Amino acid sequence: MKLSDNVGVTPLLKISDKIYVKVELLNPTGSIKDRPASYIINEAEKNGTLLPGGTICEATSGNMGVSFAWLAAERGYRCVIIMPSNMSSERKKTLELYDAELIEVDAGAFDDAIALRDRMCEERGWFNCNQFGNPLNTKSHVETTAQEIINRFHGREDGEGYIEALVTGTGTGGTLMGVGPTLRTIWPGLRVLAVEPDESPVMSGGEPGIHGIQGIGDGSKFLVEMTEVSEVIRIKTDDAIERAKQLSKEHGIFVGISAGSNILAAEKWIEENKPNGIVVTFLCDRGDRYFSCL
Repeated sequence: MKLSDNVGVTPLLKISDKIYVKVELLNPTGSIKDRPASYIINEAEKNGTLLPGGTICEATSGNMGVSFAWLAAERGYRCVIIMPSNMSSERKKTLELYDAELIEVDAGAFDDAIALRDRMCEERGWFNCNQFGNPLNTKSHVETTAQEIINRFHGREDGEGYIEALVTGTGTGGTLMGVGPTLRTIWPGLRVLAVEPDESPVMSGGEPGIHGIQGIGDGSKFLVEMTEVSEVIRIKTDDAIERAKQLSKEHGIFVGISAGSNILAAEKWIEENKPNGIVVTFLCDRGDRYFSCL
């Protein structure tokens, strides 16, 4: 058995009268990105596009890169990660400890990171993980994350069998597109609420900008189909950081900054809409990846 055989099946915890959280920080590297990363690598190994001793390459704000670096170390691949320079030092150090090669581009220059990844993979024959355009990213959440949520709540008769809203930050969009439409097959009236940084309101029609909610708001809609989004909620970086700190004190769960933004968005929507059903969101990663930012 490999550690990567233990991705997913994370708990759903009730943290308020209406809010349940999927505790994705309990995945092997401490983030939800272990799900799509392991799915992408497993499929590449099966279909022969990734051969033993090969090189995998990705552009990332951090967590997906950590997941790929971990899998490369576990399975004997070389790993090259391209990242904007304004990402946390903890993420960079983690990549180093997994023996990944890190290439940095200018702060906030995510499109440059993607372009460099594509060029290097084409020129050097590396495996391009392509998280922002790879349908396997979405499929991993259809087949795992969404099914775990359905198994927990579908058919309950205690008043908590109705999910009224799903709240998720949008990085690649894989979680939103994999979980939201799948849950709607069970709860057709589900509201899918996308969370983005107020400083980088791309999904709201604004311009990308530098912000501190690492992992979301990277500058494009990527895998997201806006027809699947019921509402976009903007959260300020400072507010997300403060709410993440409060979660540690209130519930004993040391979460990353995007968890703070998810909880704030859920609380805001509940206050404004007074739902009858419950709201599900994600604690996407651990707080120890952000000591230098808190």
